Amino acid sequence: MMTGFTRPAGEHKKDEFTGFDNDIKLVGDFIYQYTSSNSRWNSPKFLCGESYGTTRAAGLSGYLQNRHGMYLNGIMLISAIMNFQASRFNPGNDLPYPLYLPTFAATAWYHKKLDPKFDDLDKLLKEVESFAMNAYTLALAKGDQLPQAERSAILDKLHAYTGLSKTYIDNSNLRLYVGRFNKELLRSEGKTVGRLDSRFTGFDYDEAGERYDYDPSYNSTIFGPYTAAINNYVRRELGFKTDITYEILTGRVRPWSYSNVENEYLNVSETLRESMTKNPFLKVWIANGYYDMATAYFATRYTIDHMFLKPAFKNNISLTYYQAGHMMYIHKPSLGQFKKDFDLFIETAK
Repeated sequence: MMTGFTRPAGEHKKDEFTGFDNDIKLVGDFIYQYTSSNSRWNSPKFLCGESYGTTRAAGLSGYLQNRHGMYLNGIMLISAIMNFQASRFNPGNDLPYPLYLPTFAATAWYHKKLDPKFDDLDKLLKEVESFAMNAYTLALAKGDQLPQAERSAILDKLHAYTGLSKTYIDNSNLRLYVGRFNKELLRSEGKTVGRLDSRFTGFDYDEAGERYDYDPSYNSTIFGPYTAAINNYVRRELGFKTDITYEILTGRVRPWSYSNVENEYLNVSETLRESMTKNPFLKVWIANGYYDMATAYFATRYTIDHMFLKPAFKNNISLTYYQAGHMMYIHKPSLGQFKKDFDLFIETAK
């Protein structure tokens, strides 16, 4: 609701729809009614979500199953976020720092800020992932009781993997997060790096700020072309006439209610685990971009590893990775591989 052309009808208020539970019920009931009205109950059924749409898709897997008895063939999650604790840089929540470190390392590698240099991205990421899940996680857990010798060793590694100065990392309490990193990495060049796709760079009003002024990957690369493309398609090719603005992002849907998880982080991976357990034929494909700072690929892998799926169902989840960002299909080589991976998933899941 409130994205695209969807708006409340009649006397309905938007807050009847703008919340996790309300949204799942609205979309789930629509899918049920559409399937019934068009006699498609025996057809293969797939859900595809991108970004926050992956949260919805995982939630829908449970709602459709439990409320309507609709069992899906497959779910496609593009740049997934299911456990919000893994991506929220709040004081006291140390989980995102090691999970985002590989993405920061990939970004520094791409912009040639690492010294010593790494010739191979995959080799770099494997090394950073191991450090993140072991020495770095343990160091963060010790808080201000971390011995100075260990702190110095962690500083050395973080400097080697991110290209940021040891002074900056030390002053940040060994904790780097989205926004600050985007501003700091290329500060000496007067540039910032993108959040949705950290391959892209932009310029702020000045170089003294703590965070970037805007996301260059979205505002300078994605927003304009995609807005033009969708409006041209629906208004000229499809002939749909309306004065309503087509809303590109869910970010304009405010306020959004998480009343179902007050005082905790939303985590729909448990819903997905339950759905896959009850429906052993349900297949899930997750596409990840190495340069995606909105939904970091390693945070997604962590979430999957903590679903505690039984061995019989683990092969029903597949993950693919691309040298691109949140919308990996804007990178032509990734688009070609993405299409092949998509076709393969449909063929094996239907």
